[in-house]
Amino acid sequence: MHKPTLNCDMGESFGAWTMGMDEAVMPHVDCANIACGFHASDPGIMRRTVALAVQHGVRIGAHPSYPDLAGFGRRSMACSAQEVEDLLLYQLGALQAMCRAEGTALSYVKPHGALYNDMMRQPELLRAVMRALKAFDAKLPLMLLARRDNRQAEALAAEQGISLWFEAFADRGYDAEGYLLPRSQPGAVHHDAERILAQALGFARGEPLTASDGSALQLRADSLCVHGDNADSVAVVARIRAALDAL
Repeated sequence: MHKPTLNCDMGESFGAWTMGMDEAVMPHVDCANIACGFHASDPGIMRRTVALAVQHGVRIGAHPSYPDLAGFGRRSMACSAQEVEDLLLYQLGALQAMCRAEGTALSYVKPHGALYNDMMRQPELLRAVMRALKAFDAKLPLMLLARRDNRQAEALAAEQGISLWFEAFADRGYDAEGYLLPRSQPGAVHHDAERILAQALGFARGEPLTASDGSALQLRADSLCVHGDNADSVAVVARIRAALDAL
């Protein structure tokens, strides 16, 4: 049995528009994936979210994305590998500035949304993300999707000298290879609290889950994610925290 950390996407409000329940969730997580202004957030929200994480002793991760505020970063964009590398560097620098102002620093990087999904299927984009980390701070781990077979990602990380944290999602459905089901498909996002809790504990215990085709899927997770924009996940996060602490 391996006790994973618990992470959540945060700082995803924008101006007067509120997304998520950061104040309620932050006390229960180990890692906060903070939006960097390209899919959500603005300078004030970024800094306040960093300060909230510092208050609760939570590790801060950059949550960079494609430049897609209107689509919340969930639409793929035709960015070249060089553009992705540059987009990452820009966003990491912005969040690191907020961290420095609050007396802390970035602990890891986890891309968001369509960029996250695209890099898992396109090695040239994943390599670009890793190049950005190497140029910015090679000591920062990259958090990415745990799949049935992680060897390709591990080989690219070794090539770039980057460490990896593999994550699994308590509130998402998977296909047989360990990719997340597209949100347009039935069963892609779980809304039943008991199912979300059971899936989180199953990952922590090293148990397989049932993929969309009915096959058993075994994933090794260093961290578990709950989505801050899924009210059903937010409602169960305290129970997940308590259950992980009890393992």
